[in-house]
Amino acid sequence: MSKKKRAIGLMSGTSMDGIDVALIETDGGRELVHGPHAADAYPAEIKVKLRGALQEAQALKDRADRPAALLELERRLTELNAEAVRHFLEANGIAPETVDVIGYHGQTVLHDPSRAMTVQLGDGVLLAALTGIDVVYDMRAADVAAGGEGAPLAPVYHRALAAQLPSMPAAFLNIGGVANVTWIGEAGRIVAFDTGPGNALLDDWMLKHRGAAHDADGAAAARGRINEDALTQLLTNGYFGAPPPKSLDRDAFSAAPVASLGVEDGAATLTAFTAAAIGKAREYMPREPLTWVVCGGGRKNRTLMSMLAEHVPNAVVPAEAVGLNGDIIEAEAWAYMAVRSLYGLPITFPETTGVSEPMTGGVLAKAPG
Repeated sequence: MSKKKRAIGLMSGTSMDGIDVALIETDGGRELVHGPHAADAYPAEIKVKLRGALQEAQALKDRADRPAALLELERRLTELNAEAVRHFLEANGIAPETVDVIGYHGQTVLHDPSRAMTVQLGDGVLLAALTGIDVVYDMRAADVAAGGEGAPLAPVYHRALAAQLPSMPAAFLNIGGVANVTWIGEAGRIVAFDTGPGNALLDDWMLKHRGAAHDADGAAAARGRINEDALTQLLTNGYFGAPPPKSLDRDAFSAAPVASLGVEDGAATLTAFTAAAIGKAREYMPREPLTWVVCGGGRKNRTLMSMLAEHVPNAVVPAEAVGLNGDIIEAEAWAYMAVRSLYGLPITFPETTGVSEPMTGGVLAKAPG
């Protein structure tokens, strides 16, 4: 009897753009079939509320606390995820009862492992009730409670995807709000950590100066000049000298060093910061990756991809170049980990989060009835 399950992954990343939905069939190991996918953007008012939630969450003393505004937002986000699932199933002619599990990320509003705090807004019990499908959620919490970083979590899925690459070692680089990398060796060894800023600083810069949280194609950065003094100041952050495993909150870095620059020069400098930080990550890899597979929104920034190629000696390619969809790898990862959680298989490891031993994670919410 096959252990393969049909799973939906729901991912809302640190870029705070919306909800990625992806379906896979997997046994949580090597068996993996990619299914359809979709993306639902957050309504504008939700994006505004999320930025306020990032500030409010800083005052939390207990990760389970939900002051009124956060509680209301959590419910609305859960409803939006349920709507995303419903639309996805209808669009693809999939009956809910044929889906075994949903892997639900929730929206991160605070991640501070030094305080054993990681907070994702998302009510798994409510989602299970609204969709009629079992839900595995809160996948970071057990790792953090056991002394791990609770991030990155996708490396176990990156390792499964790397099986289709022609040669090792390779690196999977996800550039969302924060950037993280997974190094995969020939024998399946993995080393993973957050490299530094992804798109968050640049998005916030563009929102402040241009009213849209996005530098399309890296066009503004391409027209600007990198301010080397500001870049040097940004790179003095102690995070880069700390060995992995290590992880970051979305707002771990300040854009203060570029505050006096023009819009385009600031964009160029912040883009260079992301690329240089990724280049520094090579210091902690056992061997130089032969290929860097880039996923997440950052791969669409041509200026960033060009700068990145200047910081690493081997091929830097978007996920599509190796037959993958770079927009939905993270959502697929949550579906994959949900299945692993159902089977009690580990999703975090000493080499990825610093936890003392491989461990599973996630909370199972059963659908009513």
